[in-house]
Amino acid sequence: MPRQRSHFTCAECGATTPKWHGRCPECGAWNSLAEIAAPDQAPDRFRSRSSGPVLLTEIETEAESRVSSGLGEFDRVLGGGIVPGELILLGGDPGIGKSTLLLQFAARVAAEAPVLYVSGEESARQLRLRSDRIRATAPQLYILTETNLQAVLREVERLRPRVIIVDSIQTAYLDSIAASPGSITQLRECTLRLMDLAKATEIATFLVGHVTKDGNIAGPRVLEHIVDAVLYLEGERFHAYRLLRATKNRFGSTDEVGVFEMAPNGLREVTNPSAAFLAQRVASASGSAVAVPLEGSRALLVEVQALVATTAFGMPRRTVVGVDLNRLHLLIAVLTKRLGLALGNQDVYVNAVGGLKLAEPACDLGLAAAIASSYRDKILPADLAFLGEVGLQGELRPVSQIERRLTEAQRMGFRRCVVPASDARRLERGHGPQLIGATGLRDAFETAFAA
Repeated sequence: MPRQRSHFTCAECGATTPKWHGRCPECGAWNSLAEIAAPDQAPDRFRSRSSGPVLLTEIETEAESRVSSGLGEFDRVLGGGIVPGELILLGGDPGIGKSTLLLQFAARVAAEAPVLYVSGEESARQLRLRSDRIRATAPQLYILTETNLQAVLREVERLRPRVIIVDSIQTAYLDSIAASPGSITQLRECTLRLMDLAKATEIATFLVGHVTKDGNIAGPRVLEHIVDAVLYLEGERFHAYRLLRATKNRFGSTDEVGVFEMAPNGLREVTNPSAAFLAQRVASASGSAVAVPLEGSRALLVEVQALVATTAFGMPRRTVVGVDLNRLHLLIAVLTKRLGLALGNQDVYVNAVGGLKLAEPACDLGLAAAIASSYRDKILPADLAFLGEVGLQGELRPVSQIERRLTEAQRMGFRRCVVPASDARRLERGHGPQLIGATGLRDAFETAFAA
C-alpha cells in the first residue's frame, strides 16, 4: 500500500514545506510546523462565479446597499452597515463579549429578516438563557448547535437567512478533510467554503475566531486574507468599556472605532466616550491630567493618573496599566535629566482610566504632566488638557489631526490646552479653547502649575 503523502504547515504564517523544521523558514517562528496529510483528491468545494474576462470600463457599478445592524457603533466600524455577501472575522480575548455582541446584533437584524446563529461551543439552552438576560430575542432568529459544516450548509440552503453567524470557526469541520477541528487545514477549508457561500448567495457571514496568547487570531494569517473585514473586540475583562476596531475592511475605513460598555443586560453603546471616561475624575487631587488620544478617527479625552512615592527598596518600581512601559521609562529619563526631577529613588505608578490602552506619542505630555503633578504634589487645573509628543531633549513635537482633538476638548468644556508651540503658531482660532504654546516640558509645566 503506497504511503500517504504529507507536508508541514506553519501555524503562524501558513507557509508549507515538504519536511519538518524546528523553525519556520518563512516567518521564523519556533515549533510552529504541523504535519498535514495530503487528501487523496482535492475536494470539489468551489463554484465558478465568473463568466469570463470583461473590460473594466464595461463593468456596471451601483451604490452598495448596506444592512443596518441596529447598533450605531457597530455600523460605524463596518463603514455604515453590512454589505450583502460580506465575510467578517471577529476576534478577541475569551470572555470579552464577542458572543454577546453578535447575539445582540443578530436579534436586531432578525426583527426584519431571518438570521442563523450557529453555535459550536454553547447549547441552545445556554443561548436562550443569555438572550433572555440581555433581552436579545426575535421571531426570526434561528439557533443551530452544530459543528459539521456540511449540515450547516444544508440548513442555510433551506432557511436562506440574511445573516449567518458561526461561533466559532475553530469548532467547525468538514468530513472530507482528514484533520481535527481547529487544525490549520480545517480552518482554511471551512473558511474558504463559507466565503464561496457568502459570495454566491450574498449572505453576510460572521466568523468568531479564537485568539492566541499574543492576541492574534488563532490559525494561519491566511484566514485574515480570505475574509473581507477583520474586527477585534478589545478591553480589560475587569473594566466595563470595550473597543471594537477594524484592522482590515474592504468596504470601509479602518480608522473608525466603536465604544461599548459591558452592562448586566449586555453591551451598551457609548455615544459620548469622553464624558464616560471623565465621569469619575477627581479634579482636586494631584497626579491627574487629561490627554487627548485618537482612537481611529475619533478623538477622546482620557484621564491619566500617576502616583509617585519614595521607594522602600533599592530598585524603584515602574508599574503601568494601559500605558507602554518603555514609553514610561523614556519619559522618566527625560523628566530626570531635563527638568531635574529626582525620580531615581521614586516608585512610579501610571494608570489610563477606563481600561484604554494609550499607545500614540500624542499622550506623552499628559503622562509627563501627571507624573510631575504627583511628584510635586500640585494640582493641575481641571479645565486644562495636554497634547504633545515629548522628545529626548525635552522638546514638544507636533501631533497629527490636532484640530479634531481641540474640537473634542472644547465640546467637553475644556477652556485651555497646552500644545506644542509650532501647532499654536500654525492654528488661527477665533473660538474654542485657549491654546498655550510651549517649546518644551519646562515651558509647559511653568504655565500649567502657575495657573
